Amino acid sequence: MYNAYFRCFRGCPGRWPLYEIIYTCPNCGGLLEVAHDMDALRDRSAAAWMRIFDDRSGTTRFPYGSGVWRYKEWVVPDLEDENIVSTFEGNTNLFWASRLGEQIGVPDLWVKQSGNSHTGSFKDLGMTVLVSVVKQMMSRGSPVRAVACASTGDTSASLAAYGAAAGIPTIVFLPQGKVSPAQLIQPIANGATVLALDTDFDGCMRVVKEVTKDNSIYLANSMNSLRIEGQKTVGIEIVQQFDWETPDWIIIPVGNLGNVSALGKGLLQMKELGLIAKLPRLVAAQAAHANPFYQSYKQGFKEKVSLKAQKTLASAIQIGDPVSYEKAVATIRAFDGIVEQASEHELADAAARADLTGLYTCPHTGVALAVLIKLVNQGIISSDERVVVISTAHGLKFTQFKVGYHEDQLPEVEAHFANPPIYLPADVSVVKRTLERKLG
Repeated sequence: MYNAYFRCFRGCPGRWPLYEIIYTCPNCGGLLEVAHDMDALRDRSAAAWMRIFDDRSGTTRFPYGSGVWRYKEWVVPDLEDENIVSTFEGNTNLFWASRLGEQIGVPDLWVKQSGNSHTGSFKDLGMTVLVSVVKQMMSRGSPVRAVACASTGDTSASLAAYGAAAGIPTIVFLPQGKVSPAQLIQPIANGATVLALDTDFDGCMRVVKEVTKDNSIYLANSMNSLRIEGQKTVGIEIVQQFDWETPDWIIIPVGNLGNVSALGKGLLQMKELGLIAKLPRLVAAQAAHANPFYQSYKQGFKEKVSLKAQKTLASAIQIGDPVSYEKAVATIRAFDGIVEQASEHELADAAARADLTGLYTCPHTGVALAVLIKLVNQGIISSDERVVVISTAHGLKFTQFKVGYHEDQLPEVEAHFANPPIYLPADVSVVKRTLERKLG
């Protein structure tokens, strides 16, 4: 009854099955998007869809317990259940960051903990969809033998884990020395073929696009719009967690720009089907050392800016030539959105400040929090508004970043919130005097 297909994002004629090996429009070379038969989806009222999704939340009925496959009819409706590869992704905590919010002037502050997922990042939301579709393709005799991606760390971890769960070989291209040890070991542990190239992410992306021209290796980067279909569910889940009320703002750190495009796609689908009446404003947060989207935004998106990304503590978004630029521009315009940047000092201090209120943030979430603080100080976000910051990865993946901050060893960073250990002799009197000084 329900169906979905690929079409050109720019509006060229034609549609292609989701199980066809195709990544860009054959007419114009632009990105594809997954389109749904919206008239068919309207056979249920908004209230009926809400009841269905609420009924599936937390269920043990496969595959609906997943925070992605709960919305199966809105994602890949004709996928056979036996081909779904799921780790119960999604269903992540919406953390009420009340103490941090009070400190910075927005008491109704929430942090969507998307890093509390199987591989520790939001990438699982998209990878469950892509690998499941590939599994179905292979069951039908597709020539695909392996799935590949370029990555700054999190995408490779997610692809390797889902590929291992499905029994599908995976290949990952990583920039040498530019991912954390925790991110590097994940695909290795899950049996992926790991190729560390002497280049940056954009160089890895160029290589993987060439390698996957051979249809025996399937491309898993976010230019593949199957990933977007899974990632779009984060916005739907946020609204559902607020009992189907839309927050005023959602802030997300961005690099290759697939995540902000996906976030907007899910929210627009909800509005079109009547589940929400208003859209939140979206903020795309970039590291100042890798800020092509910010530079384009400051020029009114007159043209795409591509640059050589400088080294940043927010390594997962150290990208200078974002693939999903056109989709992200359309999203920012549709949501009256903002693009803002954060310096190395700002992102590190924001992450540490959040940690002191009970969070444990990755540097990318630090970028989003630093941008939030800027927008509050500028009076753009007001104290009576509900704000959601999307945390994209788990802080445990970035232990070196944390240690470097608290030892005040990070370049360009003044560690205002450093809390290093105090080394003392095993002498009770010395310990007591030290605690008296600390506790006042």
